[in-house]
Amino acid sequence: MKKISVFIVFVLIFQFAFSQKAALVVQKKKVGFIRPDGSWIIEPTLKNAGNFADGLAPFKEGKSWGYINGEGEVVIKPKYAKVKSFNSGLAIVLLDKEWMYINKKGEKVEMPASKELYSFEDGVAYIKQNDLIGLINPKGDVLLEPTYDKIFAFKNGHAKVKKGELYGLINNKGEIVLPVEFEGLGTWSEGNLTAKKDNVSGMIVDGKFIEVEGALKIWDFRDGEELTYANDSLKLVGFINRKGEWVLKPKYKKVRGFYNGLAPVMTEDKWGYINTKGEMVIPETFRDAEIFSEDGLAPVKMDKLWGFIDTTGKLVIDYEYGISNRDLFAVGLIFGKGNEKGFYNGLARVSKKKKWGFIDTKGNVLNNTWFDRVESFTDINN
Repeated sequence: MKKISVFIVFVLIFQFAFSQKAALVVQKKKVGFIRPDGSWIIEPTLKNAGNFADGLAPFKEGKSWGYINGEGEVVIKPKYAKVKSFNSGLAIVLLDKEWMYINKKGEKVEMPASKELYSFEDGVAYIKQNDLIGLINPKGDVLLEPTYDKIFAFKNGHAKVKKGELYGLINNKGEIVLPVEFEGLGTWSEGNLTAKKDNVSGMIVDGKFIEVEGALKIWDFRDGEELTYANDSLKLVGFINRKGEWVLKPKYKKVRGFYNGLAPVMTEDKWGYINTKGEMVIPETFRDAEIFSEDGLAPVKMDKLWGFIDTTGKLVIDYEYGISNRDLFAVGLIFGKGNEKGFYNGLARVSKKKKWGFIDTKGNVLNNTWFDRVESFTDINN
């Protein structure tokens, strides 16, 4: 009985987590939201809307904006001229020609003076004073006095900063992680990031800069992967590890990153896949190729259309789709994302005959329904 109870709890937790995702869809210029099982959160009745973030999504009624929750209920009535997405419990809105922060009750929240208002991200927001940028937290505490010419987007709790022509790195507490002494810095990933110092390309390893011999440019690491790619003076591309060592010497014309032990590469004019030993395990026969997903499938292109292969190279979904990055700016909608290619949590966002929808790993169209536009599924509460 105990095992059955535990199993039921697990299933309920899984179903709850699965149901907490939403995709924005457009049908006949009206916006709605669907769940990953294809059921409606809100049917396409909205004039305009944005993706869910931090539990709420902006929507437009008449000429005003408000916010709905994951059940489609209005929690902040439309009264704002412009809005931005919620993050860390706060959002920026324009009301009576005044920009301000509001909480999820729609109440104005006072914050330290700033020349501009910036949305929260990773638990912090910028403040701008005397053309310098600092950081505040959602409580309005100043974590970092305005110090830098620019602070870039936070990722994994870290952000690149710029002062003059040089770059450094801070964390989301406003603390200095790397001093401002680099000509270039990449994105923090599990303690590593690419760097350039004294016109030399290298990496940060154990907090120290090391040169990657022969590297002209190094691309950012993907979280969870031990290899990234870099090119040499001949613009040929190979792979290095997180210690800054060449694992696969530069010999490829083009590559994409490793995922689940395989990476797309091009030696001449076609794409194939190699393993981490550099062995060509799926021949270079494709016009284009993307990385594998956790579902074990990768988009590959023949002629003008895309299909999906498994890790053996077997075609499991025929060449009949488009997967190009699309967002909703093209139709005048805001908050467009939709940059993912391939499968995520069992669904892939694809187009066919100028319509968009989702397919599962067997090629079935979700609810057998196509839309004018769709966004990728996102976590409602993220």
